[in-house]
Amino acid sequence: MAFYFKKECKELYAPKKGPDIVEVPTMHLVAVRGSGDPNDVEGAYQRAISVLYAISYTIKMSKKGSRQIDGYVDFVVPPLEGFWWQDGVEGADYTRKETFSWIAVIRLPDFVSREAMHAHARECGYSIDLTQERRHHEIYLSDARKVAPGKLKTIIRHPIKASEEKK
Repeated sequence: MAFYFKKECKELYAPKKGPDIVEVPTMHLVAVRGSGDPNDVEGAYQRAISVLYAISYTIKMSKKGSRQIDGYVDFVVPPLEGFWWQDGVEGADYTRKETFSWIAVIRLPDFVSREAMHAHARECGYSIDLTQERRHHEIYLSDARKVAPGKLKTIIRHPIKASEEKK
């Protein structure tokens, strides 16, 4: 049976009837930062959501691929979450949605971690080499506007360098 965040973490995803204080644990997220009107159907927010779901479903469906992720546990993709603000505005001015800044996120299971990625690179004799000049890179083989989320294909590339032992 798949791990279901909304059932297993009810304190985070099934709020009580009134206000409550919850302690949010450290968690793995995939995130996109941007700005603009979230209701613009051609806007950055809509594109960001497509990317987040594409990544999340690619990880979820990796169980059907040839390379299994170490520690993989089947899961239900959790709900989309967002952080919202407007520079220079206290609260929110909904008449100026184009001035919103946001970070859209989807939680990922704990087996999806930076440590796992680094461990895999080490096993192959490399180390991750992310810098301002050498960035995370994704190639979207499917058009997220036309392909069902479970069938999206993405290549994720991280720059690497040979470890000292491999040199």
